[in-house]
Amino acid sequence: MARFLVTGGTGFIGSALLPRLVDAGHEVVVFTRRPDKFAGQFGNAVSFIDSFDAVSGETCFQAVINLAGEGIGDKRWSEKRKQQLLDSRINTTRDLVSCLARLQALPEVMISGSAVGWYGAQGEKPLKEEDDYVNEFSHAICQQWEEAAAEVKDLGVRLCIVRLGVVLERGGGVIKKLLPPFKCGLGGPISSGHQMMSWIHMNDVINAFNFLINNSQLDGIFNLAAPSAVDSKTFSRALGRAISKPAFLPLPGFMVKLLFGEMGDRLLLHGQNVVPARLLDNGFEFEYPDIEAAFAGVFPK
Repeated sequence: MARFLVTGGTGFIGSALLPRLVDAGHEVVVFTRRPDKFAGQFGNAVSFIDSFDAVSGETCFQAVINLAGEGIGDKRWSEKRKQQLLDSRINTTRDLVSCLARLQALPEVMISGSAVGWYGAQGEKPLKEEDDYVNEFSHAICQQWEEAAAEVKDLGVRLCIVRLGVVLERGGGVIKKLLPPFKCGLGGPISSGHQMMSWIHMNDVINAFNFLINNSQLDGIFNLAAPSAVDSKTFSRALGRAISKPAFLPLPGFMVKLLFGEMGDRLLLHGQNVVPARLLDNGFEFEYPDIEAAFAGVFPK
C-alpha cells in the first residue's frame, strides 16, 4: 500500500483515477475546493482537503499526481476566464510544491498535468516531445503550468510532465459535449474535418500514470496521446458508428467562432498531430491504440 496526494482528484480524470487507486489498496489525500461534497465517498481510503495546511509535515507520500485546473474548454475565453485558467493551475501547483518542501520525507515522484496545446496549432506535422511550439494562449498556459511544476525538481523529486490529448471517457470531457447532438442524428465533423485530433482513452491515461510512477528511471516530458491521431472527420464517423448514429452533418467554422469565440477557434478549428514517442520508446503498451477500439471501449455493445 502507498499513500498518494492528488490535486484535481474530483475532476474528469481524477474521478476515474481515484477508484483505481482505492481498488489497488492505496490511501489517497485529495486537494479540492469542495471537500464536504465528496467526504466519505471512499470510506477511510480517501480524505479530502481544501488547504495544503491540512497536510502535516510528518506525512509521507510515495507519489503526487497534480491535475489541478479549471476545464480549458468549459467556457468562452474572456480575459477574466483566461486568468482563471492560469491561476487555477499555476497557483495551485506552486502551493503544492511549497507543501512538499516542508515535508520531512519527500515523495519519490510527481506526475504533473499539461496538454498537447503546448505545441500550438501545427496542422498535420507529427510532434514529438522535443519538437518546437507555436506561441499562442494554449502554449502559454501549458508552459507556465510546466514551469511551476518544475520547481519540485529543486527538492530532489523526480518529475514527469504529461501533455494530455483529448481524453475519451463516456462520463465527461469531449464525449459528454458531443453526445447530445450525435444522439439526435446531428453529429459530424467540425468545419472542414481535416484538423487533427490527438486523443487517448481514459484507461491508457491511468495506465500511463502507473507506468511512469513505477519506472524510476523516467522523468521529463511525455506526450499522453494514442499513437494514431486522426482528423475530425474520422473521429466523428468513428463516434457515430460506436453509438449507431449518422455523423455527416458538419458544424461550419463560422458557427464555431460565433458560439465559442476564441476558445472554439483555437481548440476546435485547429489541432495537433502528437506522437507519444517517449512512452513507446520506453516500452509502454497502449490498451487502445486506434480510434475504433477506443470508442468500442467507451461504448461497449
